Amino acid sequence: MIQSFARSDKPVALICHAPGALRHVTGQDGRPLVHGRKGTGFTNSEEEAIGLTEVVPFLVEDELTAKGGFFTRGPGWASHVVQDGLLITGQNPESSRAAAASLLQELRVETTA
Repeated sequence: MIQSFARSDKPVALICHAPGALRHVTGQDGRPLVHGRKGTGFTNSEEEAIGLTEVVPFLVEDELTAKGGFFTRGPGWASHVVQDGLLITGQNPESSRAAAASLLQELRVETTA
């Protein structure tokens, strides 16, 4: 569904661990959707702070970086949202409100165009 939305020029918004799903999504050109794009998600340092680095099946930060994404981070546990085109990502649960606001803005633009 994420790939379908992205390839149809619809906004895609994910926060916390959800951006990890992007490791399986490709763009129109067949490359990873995050390749060459800015994004964020739960950081390695946040994962380490809660003691789950060795428990989770993958680290979001590592996966997005490995797929050619430009991973950015804000302060731990603070809101940090990155929008690159129609791709909206939030670092952690604290980013929910700001990510939702970005998504709503994109949806308003779409419906008024």
